[in-house]
Amino acid sequence: MPINKQQVRTALTHVIHPQMEKDLVTLDMIEDLVVQDSFITFTIDLPEKDTKLETLLKEKCEKAIRKYVAEDAVLDITTAVNISKFRNKENSGDFPGQGHRSQKKQQDEEELLSGVKNVIAVASGKGGVGKSTVAVNLACGLARTGAKVGLLDTDIYGPSIPTMMDTHKRPNITTQKKLVPLKKYGVRFLSMGLLVDPDQAMIWRGPMVTSAVKQFMEEVEWGELDYLVLDLPPGTGDIQLTLVQTVPLTGAVIVSTPQTVALDDARKGVAMFKKVNVPVLGMVENMAYFIPEDMPDKKYHIFGKHGARKLAERMGTNFLGEIPLEQAVRESGDAGKPIVLQEDLKSKSAQAFVELSNNVMQQLSIRNQEQAPTEKIDIKIKP
Repeated sequence: MPINKQQVRTALTHVIHPQMEKDLVTLDMIEDLVVQDSFITFTIDLPEKDTKLETLLKEKCEKAIRKYVAEDAVLDITTAVNISKFRNKENSGDFPGQGHRSQKKQQDEEELLSGVKNVIAVASGKGGVGKSTVAVNLACGLARTGAKVGLLDTDIYGPSIPTMMDTHKRPNITTQKKLVPLKKYGVRFLSMGLLVDPDQAMIWRGPMVTSAVKQFMEEVEWGELDYLVLDLPPGTGDIQLTLVQTVPLTGAVIVSTPQTVALDDARKGVAMFKKVNVPVLGMVENMAYFIPEDMPDKKYHIFGKHGARKLAERMGTNFLGEIPLEQAVRESGDAGKPIVLQEDLKSKSAQAFVELSNNVMQQLSIRNQEQAPTEKIDIKIKP
C-alpha cells in the first residue's frame, strides 16, 4: 500500500520536543513534506542552530516513521533555521525563546565517502549515446583487475543499471539505517531502480531528485573502494551540480558518438566539468563503427568517423578509446552480463572496454600524481 503524507504526519505526532513537551506537528516544525513511493523527505524548522537537538530530532523522526509507517522507507530529513517564524511564535507565547541555550558544534564529522579512493563520473551531453553501457562495462572492467569497485546509478528518471546487472532485488538496510549495495561480478552497485516499482514513473521535481542523490552518497554502506563509478543522467543539470557540491569527484569521463549532433552536447559536458574544476580524464567514442556479426573484419562508420577523437584533440583532453557497435553489446546488456566479462574476449567491443578500463586507471594515476585532490564547490547564483 503506498505511503501518504497523512501517515507520515501522524507518525511525527509521536516525536516530542524535549523542551517544549509537545510534538513536532503541533509545534508546526515540519515543512516541505514530500512523499513519493517509499521516498520521504521533509525539513525540521528550528529557531536557532543547535546541533545536538538537530541530531536528536532527526533520529526520533526516523524511528517514528520506520515504526508507524514503513520500516524500509528511504528518508531524507534535513533541518533549517527559521528565526522569523519562531520569533512570531515566541511573541505570541506559543514557543518560548531558546537563545540562552548555546550548543557546541559537533567536531570531526565523518568524511563523506571516506573509504573511496577515486570517484569517477561517467557523463554525456545528450541521451542515447550508450553512457550507461560504458559505465557498467567500465566498472566491471576495473573489477576484472582485482580492484574494489562500486557503481552508482544517479539517473533517477531512467535507471538502467538493474537490467544491465540482471537483478532487481531490493537492497538491505543496516542497523545504522544505511542501505547496503548489492554485489555482482565483483561490483557493489545501487540504483533508484532497485527501490521503486520498475513500472512506476518517477514524476519528481528537482529538489526530490537531488535529495535522493545526496542520500545515495550519505546513507549507503559503500565501505572501502578503489573506484566508485557514477552513471550520470545526460546533460548538465541538477544532479551534476548536486554531485560536485556534495562529493569531490576525482575525474570525469565523457561519452559521445562520432555524430556531430552528439559532439555539440559532449563539448558542453567537458566545459561544465572544467568550469567546476573537476578534471576531465578523457573522452570515449561509443558506437565508433559497426561490425557485422558475419563479417567481423568489416567496419562501417555509420555515425561518422573519429568525431570524438578529433573533439578531444581540439579541447585539449585525452582520448580514452573507441567502442565498436556490435550486436553482442546489445545482447549482453539486455541479458545483464556486461560484454567486458567475456572470458575469451573474442568480441572487439570486449577488447575495447578492457583497453578503456586500463586507460582510465592510467589517467587516474597521472591525475593523482600531478594534481591536488578535487574539492567540493560552493555554487552561488548571482541575481
